Amino acid sequence: MKKKHYEKAKDTYSNFAEFDLTLGAWGVFMRDKDKILGALYGQAIGDSMGMPTELWPIQKIRDKFGRNITTFLDGTDDNDIAINFKAGEYTDDTNQAFAILDALIETNWEPDTKVLVKHIMKWADAVGVWTNNILGPSSKAALKLVKEGKNPSEVTKTALTNGCGMRISPIGTLYEPEDFDQLIEMVYEVTKITHSSDVSISGAAMIAGAVTAAMADYDWDDIIDYAKKANDAGFKLGTPTWAAHNKERLEVGIALAHKYEGNDEAFSRAISNTVGTGTTISESIPAALAIAYYAKDVKKSAFICTNLGGDTDTIGAMATAICGAKVGAKNIPEDWKKLIDEKNPQHNIQEFADKISEFKA
Repeated sequence: MKKKHYEKAKDTYSNFAEFDLTLGAWGVFMRDKDKILGALYGQAIGDSMGMPTELWPIQKIRDKFGRNITTFLDGTDDNDIAINFKAGEYTDDTNQAFAILDALIETNWEPDTKVLVKHIMKWADAVGVWTNNILGPSSKAALKLVKEGKNPSEVTKTALTNGCGMRISPIGTLYEPEDFDQLIEMVYEVTKITHSSDVSISGAAMIAGAVTAAMADYDWDDIIDYAKKANDAGFKLGTPTWAAHNKERLEVGIALAHKYEGNDEAFSRAISNTVGTGTTISESIPAALAIAYYAKDVKKSAFICTNLGGDTDTIGAMATAICGAKVGAKNIPEDWKKLIDEKNPQHNIQEFADKISEFKA
């Protein structure tokens, strides 16, 4: 929304709160702090609830935890990734997402590769990613080269794993749908530090675009269309690969959402068997978007992703961030938000939302 239009509309109302509540009637959009918080908490909730089951098949999840997980759990000794985490703690997905926010805030929202790498590396060193199984393979390989003073491009241009999408959702909260070019440019600048392949940039753009459209309260079909448009723009910026395309895989997932509407178990099984729930971009990112489209709710999204099998925390982070951006933090259980805040004191989600609210594209 351009400033002169904003001021003209604002002057019509006697108080700012009334203006905020009625802004939609003007056919324009101002980013809503509650929706920003919804996206940020959604990211953290999907990540932390999906943590204990990360990279396990469905049968192992059920053998270990029972039929259906509907709460936050500690990581267990027999999961060498989740073993390091307690109930409510989020993983590398959200820690990297918030490290990126810290970097952008430091540079007044101008993406600077050195500062972005500095903040991610600070987190990586603090949690010992070089010796613990915490960081995804593409990001770990790229950052290791950076740490050694080497050029990571040979890794980034062939990166096909989902680190590009798991940390990108907060970028979608910065923009209105009309800021499409700026959104894609920011996605590219943030993503290329570890992932610069066509499928990486397109996948990250797809997730960020879905968040942007959800923030604007688009209906769900239009959210998917905007995400596809972002995917297409991002694809052109990356290094060509042989990977399956995200958009076509997403279309399969949306068809499954329609086919199995109202049958969570059948839908989950179809996503796992057909779209895939692994760590590759062209499985987990289309799966996450299809799940968000199907669930349309933070709790339902988190539950489906946690019990899905595969890369549960990453798919959960992406899908549930989109749902949170759509429904807002007011529709997320207070005890869930409180747990996230208590278990992750390294970040202040309210302060992030305040800073994002002040951002001007």
